[in-house]
Amino acid sequence: MSGFFGCISKKECVADVFYGTDYHSHLGTKRAGMSFFNGSVFVRSIHSLESAYFRNKFEPELHKFEGSKMGIGVISDTESQPITITSHLGIFSIVTVGRIDNVAEIADALLKEKINFAEFSGSAINASELVAILISRAESFEEGIKTVHKTIKGSCSFLMLTEKGLIAVRDKVGRTPVIIGKNQDGYVAATESSSFTNLDYTYVRDLGPGEAVMLNGDGITQIVAPGNKKQICSFMWVYYGYPSSYYEGINVEAARYNCGGALARRDDLKDADFVSGIPDSGLGHAIGYSNEKRIPYKRAFVKYTPTWPRSFMPQNQNMRDLVAKMKLIPNEALTRGSNIIFLDDSIVRGTQLKDNVIKLIEAGVKDVHIRIACPPLVYPCTFLNFSSSRSSFDLITRRVIRDLEGTEDFSEDVLKEYSTPDTQRYNNMIETIRKVIGVTTLKFMRLDDLVNAIGLPKEQLCTHCWDNSSCL
Repeated sequence: MSGFFGCISKKECVADVFYGTDYHSHLGTKRAGMSFFNGSVFVRSIHSLESAYFRNKFEPELHKFEGSKMGIGVISDTESQPITITSHLGIFSIVTVGRIDNVAEIADALLKEKINFAEFSGSAINASELVAILISRAESFEEGIKTVHKTIKGSCSFLMLTEKGLIAVRDKVGRTPVIIGKNQDGYVAATESSSFTNLDYTYVRDLGPGEAVMLNGDGITQIVAPGNKKQICSFMWVYYGYPSSYYEGINVEAARYNCGGALARRDDLKDADFVSGIPDSGLGHAIGYSNEKRIPYKRAFVKYTPTWPRSFMPQNQNMRDLVAKMKLIPNEALTRGSNIIFLDDSIVRGTQLKDNVIKLIEAGVKDVHIRIACPPLVYPCTFLNFSSSRSSFDLITRRVIRDLEGTEDFSEDVLKEYSTPDTQRYNNMIETIRKVIGVTTLKFMRLDDLVNAIGLPKEQLCTHCWDNSSCL
């Protein structure tokens, strides 16, 4: 995904931006950056995180930003950011969160107008620079923001550090959160509200879908009013979000407890010895299941974090799978001879879960019952980087559907059956996945139960990965 943090204050805010950005480290693994305006010049720094921590990379450079009362930072799973450009609107730095699905199309149109690009993400156009260029071609920041909303397909929330203040902008249908906080000295805008607490900021409000505000010494000024359609990504509660964060006023950990409880209420399994969670995002779901079912909760898996703290690193998929396998250690004092229910947030490719199941069997687990806190992922995400890839057949569901149907060319009606619980096709898919990953039983959350567990109306949630629905 990615996450950002910005601050404008009456006093130096370098430490707040540094630590506030670091509190988003669970959201990205590839690059990180910060940019500050000290009243006369913009100063930025960008580093790779593929083999290091955010703090280790940026702490030695903090002296470069001393005296700055405005700054932004980002942890990115995609391109190098922030981007700083000089435009007729003034100099500004920008960081983005989301996924622009039509980058190539927009870039081709700009290149035909002889607009140049200086930044790259690997061999691709840098999406943050693209957004900066779209803004800078308008007559005002307001019009530039509206142009971005109108032009891009996908999702894009962003922060802009200008000479006059900090501009915070939420994706046009609110797929990713932007949350405003304050203290006696100033304001912050962030992806995760959990970044506020230890920095002594209090929650003000969530921006609405498509809303843009200016934060400065005068307070909060609305630049663009919110739209009337909202579809925030459901995975913010299921997987991405930090347990202590709130989105739309709903706590992440509380939603995960609700998910686990919903799974337990629909589960007729009675003879398990205990419930456990796949660390880390499966833990809240497991506690919710345990509390509802009144089956003891124990940690059959522990995560080794001193040298492998990041859940996604490195970027190479084969190495990521290996690191994921090495990090989780079964506790044989609990596993041997046990009948265990394991909760996990989702199954994407199925590789890591299958490896974990093999380790559990080797550690003497008698029966492995897997419960997944979201429905099967049948549709690749086109709005963020979750479950997205070059091929939909990277999803275990799509591979199983292909094998069951005997073709890669199936209609939307067929996919609809595979994503609808209690149909024969759905049951066949679940049973095949169960056999592939090698577990005793396998059950997934129903979509209606997930919506109820989060607590927002379905039309305000993006559920595209499960039912291909979208308000766009």
